[in-house]
Amino acid sequence: MDLRGFLRALARRWLSITALTLAGLAAGIAVTAFSTPQFQAGSQIFVSARATSDIAELNQGSAFSQARVQSYADIISSPRIAAPVVARLGLRMTPSQLSDHISASVKLNTVLIDITVTDTDPELAAMIANAVADEAGRQIVALEAPPGQAAATPVHIGVTRSAAAPTGAVSPRPLLNGVAGLFAGLLAGIGVALLRDTLDTTLRTSKALGDATELPMLGVVPFDKGAPDAPLAVGPAAHGARAEAFRMVRTNLQFAQVDRKPRVIMVTSPLPGEGKTNTAANLALSLAEQGGRVCLVDADLRNPCVAKSFGLVQDAGLTSVLIGMATADEVLQPFGRGQLSVLTSGPVPPNPAELLASDRMRAILDDLARTFDTVVVDSAPLLPVADTVGLAPIVDGTVLVVRAGRTPRERVQAAVGALRSVGAPILGGVLSMAKLKSEGYGYGYGYGERPQGTDERLAAPRKSEAGAMATELGLTK
Repeated sequence: MDLRGFLRALARRWLSITALTLAGLAAGIAVTAFSTPQFQAGSQIFVSARATSDIAELNQGSAFSQARVQSYADIISSPRIAAPVVARLGLRMTPSQLSDHISASVKLNTVLIDITVTDTDPELAAMIANAVADEAGRQIVALEAPPGQAAATPVHIGVTRSAAAPTGAVSPRPLLNGVAGLFAGLLAGIGVALLRDTLDTTLRTSKALGDATELPMLGVVPFDKGAPDAPLAVGPAAHGARAEAFRMVRTNLQFAQVDRKPRVIMVTSPLPGEGKTNTAANLALSLAEQGGRVCLVDADLRNPCVAKSFGLVQDAGLTSVLIGMATADEVLQPFGRGQLSVLTSGPVPPNPAELLASDRMRAILDDLARTFDTVVVDSAPLLPVADTVGLAPIVDGTVLVVRAGRTPRERVQAAVGALRSVGAPILGGVLSMAKLKSEGYGYGYGYGERPQGTDERLAAPRKSEAGAMATELGLTK
């Protein structure tokens, strides 16, 4: 992963990174709030050899003291010193427990031993530190004296600094705990973000989609939160980035098959909810905008949505023609200025896969192709059902719509494999609902502003208003 990919991964997961960072900070604050304050008191002792007037003996005594002080420090923090202190002060703890509160260290190249005692009570910590210093002097002298010759001990222990009750706690440290928690949370957030990005096999860019499928990329449709309520890029929306993206798909389709222009184009997706119906409808609108006669066929017989998007009647349509109850001319519904005609799905049949793969379906598409310049077919998703696999061989080409950041790579590849297994020509892929800013596509030139004088009635109809708007504008039969 290069630096740009690293930064994109962090940008995509900024919410989880922020949450974990704040959780780390909260943990640091909680540790501070629930920790018992600890106080430290310190005393100091001096180790010296017995006084002598001989300089040589004095040097030997000094060297002897420096050689022994580390051993004395280890003795001070042992239960041998702690036991008399516990008894002397009447402490409610064992000598081993008190030893855990005592530490002794030797200053480098000196005979000074610093004694530190940690306790929740500052006054008690000072009392213990002073008691340990006194008891260390007695115990060390007793240990160094030859048996039966207490007066012949070679060392003398003196207290150079007595302990005083500390005024401030040494722990917890709020600032340190907060910074440590914040930093730990940030590292955890970055780690989780990178792990999720590594495990995420969804396709977020057109390059990733092209690399995964080896298909030409026809276009990238930007995400629009208003698309579910206003699916058609007409009226003011016809001048936005989404409408321009469909025009780009339309233009690229003209170069998909140079030798034989596709007349019947099927639009499908690997899974539901990837924007195939939205793409098929707006592609048909874009083709009609160019001046050709276009027919949009709703061949998703399990979950038809085209009639709802256009505000048209769904009671009669493709299935009515398939079973011979009507002709295509009788159930075609014009939209707009007449360049676009819509063949809705009609009643939901019990056997959609068989109907779509039948010779009757082929004949209907052939008749429509002779009547219209382009026929756009919205079909069912590829992987959940077999409908589209049966329909794919009888169309001139297929456009595969993949939702950015949602469909795993292996599902997309499985969908492409299903089409290729039946010999269906694939014209290319369309990446839908892409977050253009985060992926660096750079849209934004002149989009989002409705030209002055645009008729308010031409705004894209919302689902709740689709039927009424279509009737008002005379767009339905």
